[in-house]
Amino acid sequence: MGQTQPPLAHAAEREAIALACRVLAHRGLADGILGHISLRMGENSLLVRCRGPRERGLAFTEASDIRLVDIDGNPAAESELEGGYAVPNELPLHTELLRQRADTNAVVHAHPPRVVAADLAGLGIRPIVGAFDIPGTRLAAGGVPVYPRGVLVRNRQLAAEMLDAMGDRPIVLLRGHGLTSAAETVEQAVLQAISVDTLAGLSLQVTASGGELADLPDSDMAELPDLGGSFNTQTAWRHELARLKAAE
Repeated sequence: MGQTQPPLAHAAEREAIALACRVLAHRGLADGILGHISLRMGENSLLVRCRGPRERGLAFTEASDIRLVDIDGNPAAESELEGGYAVPNELPLHTELLRQRADTNAVVHAHPPRVVAADLAGLGIRPIVGAFDIPGTRLAAGGVPVYPRGVLVRNRQLAAEMLDAMGDRPIVLLRGHGLTSAAETVEQAVLQAISVDTLAGLSLQVTASGGELADLPDSDMAELPDLGGSFNTQTAWRHELARLKAAE
């Protein structure tokens, strides 16, 4: 009889990233087989969604698809990339962010069609709503920059260009490509991406109906309360997981 492989470490974190990948797909931000999420696990290591031998796309991500690698993409243990697993081509997009930003632990890269369409139509992500999505409005009010190259971010030089465009913001659009969202937690990074996608969708609807986009007035912005992390992140994330469970 063959030897049984020992269980992979960080089981809870792998499962959490797999769930987050499925949330992205369920929300329409990562249709098909493209997109990935990473989580810093140490000074020089990260868990990242890898492509496996039975790849079916983000909607079907399992904890076994999440693998531990070092900052250069090498497996952190011999078993991590066994069986035909490979790191994403755009791993430098993740690792350069983690190298440069000490406050970032999680990175989401996704290909939301509405975000791509809105950007190509010349529609920036703006604070056009108020209480409809307070965290999203605050995010948009701070500015959502654009990396103007529709390239595969497959090396450190291109990742550095993306970071230059991103500046100190938590999210950047990638022209003709998608978006990158960075945060302290995986949940935060995904929720930021969902808010940006929602704003892009609303912008497309408004302009397609003949309307014009207008930013929320400063007086209204000042009235928007900070509902706190437990509501904005924890409660919102429970909702996303419940939506996913109901759909599966």
